Amino acid sequence: MGPLVPYIISGEFNLILAVIIGFFFGFILEQAGFSTTKKLVGLFYGYDFTVLRVFFTAGVTAMIGVLLLGHYDLLDLSLIYVNPTFLRSAIVGGLIMGTGFIIGGFCPGTSVCAAAIGKIDAMIFVFGSVIGVFAFAESFPLIEKFYLADAMGPVRINEVLGISMPLFAFLLTAIALGAFFITWKIEQKVNKTTDELSKAWKSRYAIASAIPFFIIGVVAFLPGRQDIIRYQIAQAQRQKKCVFYEIAADKLADEIVHHYYQLHVIDVRTPEEFEKFHLPMAINIPFEEITHRKWENIFKQNVRTNVFYADNDTLVRMSCLKAKFVGHSRNLILTESVYEFRELFYDLKAPGPTASKKQIDEYNFRTKAATDMQHLTDALKNIGKPVTREVKVATGGCS
Repeated sequence: MGPLVPYIISGEFNLILAVIIGFFFGFILEQAGFSTTKKLVGLFYGYDFTVLRVFFTAGVTAMIGVLLLGHYDLLDLSLIYVNPTFLRSAIVGGLIMGTGFIIGGFCPGTSVCAAAIGKIDAMIFVFGSVIGVFAFAESFPLIEKFYLADAMGPVRINEVLGISMPLFAFLLTAIALGAFFITWKIEQKVNKTTDELSKAWKSRYAIASAIPFFIIGVVAFLPGRQDIIRYQIAQAQRQKKCVFYEIAADKLADEIVHHYYQLHVIDVRTPEEFEKFHLPMAINIPFEEITHRKWENIFKQNVRTNVFYADNDTLVRMSCLKAKFVGHSRNLILTESVYEFRELFYDLKAPGPTASKKQIDEYNFRTKAATDMQHLTDALKNIGKPVTREVKVATGGCS
């Protein structure tokens, strides 16, 4: 179920919902006539291009939907799995599948749909497909070099062409609409019909054709979620309406020792800088990742207080401001930098014989706090860290 699991749909209900969707998908395929070989192979003989139109429509709809969801950060496009391309085997495999499609009258998906309603030819096709799968698996060691030749990795056509995703979506949508018109004319010529669309239907098709271009225009020209957040931050800075609540190093150290479970101490530097040195009980959320989905539970809660720190004042303030527009958590910034915190608690020098009582008290407090924070870190290890959602790239594809 892609990005819906586990954010909207629980993992336990995932497979059940998949079965339900699969049932209705098969039902729609059958009702559309895709369980009939005559309609399926009509594409190759020129008398029925329903298959081309359905697949083009599905592809364009999915493409535009992905662009729109990604534009508003509802879908992380970097997590979408792209099947790796092996050019030579892809061409040969396509020819084999196309030949089987013409001879058998089915593709793998439609054959299962037809077999489900009792069509014998579809059952034979499915049986042949299973034999083909086993034959390929058994012979793979012999053809492995050929199969893996010309490896191109996960290819995206827009990247190969050197154009943006919205521009590619515009071109592909235009090609699809052009193909719809051309195939309609071919059908008329092959079937020797001269059916003309009524004025009402022409208007409906015009509106339907304009919708995808409108959505592509929204993606191409209107600001996305990241742009909106950056604009809000810049506007707040220009208007000098940025209100930051600060916490001093001594206060933070005391809170970590006694109330660590009420805090998220957040290091917004790079992972490399975080590994060199970080505050006790801290988690690393680089500035660029604050808006990532996996950290939503950190910024969209009001139970724990988020304390941001970095090695410079500008970065930590920008991070705090960014988190403000991402969620509704209570956010503080550390007054001192990470290096100043280290000097205060871990590179502490003992006061001299002329030190005042205040200096001695500060030294004793910071020495004890540093020891307590280290003991706390050793005792809890990963227990005190917040649970983050593990985001994985889902592999798969369509046969």
